[in-house]
Amino acid sequence: MKRSDFIKSGLLAAGAGLSGHTFASTNQNATNMMDKGKTFNLNYAPHQGMFKNHAGDNFLDEIRYMYDLGFRGIEDNGYLGRTLDEQKKIGELLAKLGMTMGVFVVDGGQNWMPSLATGKQEFLDKFVETCHKSVEAAKRCNAKWLTVVPGFYERRLPWGNQFSNILTAMRKGAEIFEPHGLVMVLETLSDTPELFLQQTHETYALCKAVNSPSCKILYDIYHMQRTEGDLIANMNRCWDEIAYIQIGDNPGRKEPTTGEINYKNVFKHIHSKGYRGIMGMEHGNSKPGKEGEDRLVTAYREVDSFL
Repeated sequence: MKRSDFIKSGLLAAGAGLSGHTFASTNQNATNMMDKGKTFNLNYAPHQGMFKNHAGDNFLDEIRYMYDLGFRGIEDNGYLGRTLDEQKKIGELLAKLGMTMGVFVVDGGQNWMPSLATGKQEFLDKFVETCHKSVEAAKRCNAKWLTVVPGFYERRLPWGNQFSNILTAMRKGAEIFEPHGLVMVLETLSDTPELFLQQTHETYALCKAVNSPSCKILYDIYHMQRTEGDLIANMNRCWDEIAYIQIGDNPGRKEPTTGEINYKNVFKHIHSKGYRGIMGMEHGNSKPGKEGEDRLVTAYREVDSFL
């Protein structure tokens, strides 16, 4: 599932309002009832639609339901595309509940095409414009982190020239965000080989070159399992530039325990490193309906039991 698919599904919902593991429904319900409301060891943040069968189509109701389950953060990739009124209402509810807003995507419509790597002024200008717009949106929900995807390769230019073009853009973005205490987190993705950033060391080098507290790495465990593996070692190599983490098991991009990643060990390591930021649940549910939503919560309770 591509980043653009998450954004589209989120906005549509707004308009309408296990690696061998099995969980018996009775055990699920018992575990969920016992732990309901208990916070997690890490700050896992669901997206809109993950609990719509229990909470309904209204995102504000779903946020309240997430809170009741013990979650203390949310993500909303398509937040920038919501109406001003929706943005304000989400921000007000999060403040009331004491929940943290995770990332939304700085997307001016050029993330999934050759753009910033080209060095063309039109793309740079659009990026800068979207960064300014994102600052105002972030204020409405007290957001701190904003996802940036530099776009596709420009195959007609040498790699070094493309890197320089993207570096110029990221420095301009950092200049906009830094006075507001905002952090753009550059995401390394596996959706297509056309993406300029595909492995952690590439994003690490770019962040070092920008040299700003407002330009860091978004480490998406699902994507990095697909492109490079060796998750813990690669996180350690780049840890000083990682500011945000997202989750999804592989294959399938569903909740932990549905694929090959030993999430309990990975989460234990992340916790031991002192990370207490958002853990974005950027994945789908492995099962439909209320049963799938209960299964998701039970899976997180299982992999979060690392202490």
